[in-house]
Amino acid sequence: MDIIVPNNIYHVVDAISYGLYAFLVGGLLLGFHRKIISRIQGRPGPPIIQYLIHTFKYYLKEISIPITAGNPLYIFMALMGIIVWLTALYLGAVFKTSLLILVGLYVLQKIVEHGCGLSSGSPYGKLGGVRSVFSAAAEVPLFAVVGIIYILTQSLIIKDIISYQLLNGPIIFKLPFAAFAFFILLISKAPNSPFGIVKDKSIVSGYITEHFGILESLILISDAIAWFVLLWLFIAVFIGPIVILNPLLTLIGMAILTFIISIICALTPLLTPNHSVMLQILITALVIVDLIHKTITV
Repeated sequence: MDIIVPNNIYHVVDAISYGLYAFLVGGLLLGFHRKIISRIQGRPGPPIIQYLIHTFKYYLKEISIPITAGNPLYIFMALMGIIVWLTALYLGAVFKTSLLILVGLYVLQKIVEHGCGLSSGSPYGKLGGVRSVFSAAAEVPLFAVVGIIYILTQSLIIKDIISYQLLNGPIIFKLPFAAFAFFILLISKAPNSPFGIVKDKSIVSGYITEHFGILESLILISDAIAWFVLLWLFIAVFIGPIVILNPLLTLIGMAILTFIISIICALTPLLTPNHSVMLQILITALVIVDLIHKTITV
């Protein structure tokens, strides 16, 4: 007797498999990022798989909840982070839905970071959470990137943006300021970034200072998926045809972007919170000016 398996089960398995794939690729790229920085600074550095090793190590460790933590928010926020980036992964890379939704999810992540920091009860976590919201002031103008892409392609659906590039060539050549602003966003999310004020070593580990065990493992998983999603999104929006024509080229593009960002992070000192935000606002202001110019001329 044949066993009939519902299609929904296959969809669930595919979703889990793709989430695992994004985590493994993102984790390896973050390990590669750390290796490049170490070599540039004259250190041997850990193996490339070190990020994955840390993730599994913390997953097996006993969970420890500080007495100052505010439950259930302390646990919920760690879970919320991975939910946000898994949602962004499926809506973006799988279903290729609206770019505006993905930007909204990115802004929601700032609230998650803020909640993680404040719920821990640690002064370092609280300061990291406050800095996370403070740094969002520099990233909200990224909506201008969405606006200028809409003016050019007449759509915010990622499928349509990729199709536009198949006919008209990569957007990166038409909207260099928008691509540059998005690239700065990638740098700001990288470990040891000059814009990395939310996890500055002067405040230990920022908003995740008091997270241990499986909670820290979940945060590491969400960070790896976030890195994968942001790299994929940059390639899809600005060099779209690669995503459709050759997935292997997409992975190569992610590795090249990570390599370039690693060099910048290794050679650039950490900026103060005020300077970090002001510099990002200045860069994104170029996009707003470009948006106004294109709106007037269209």
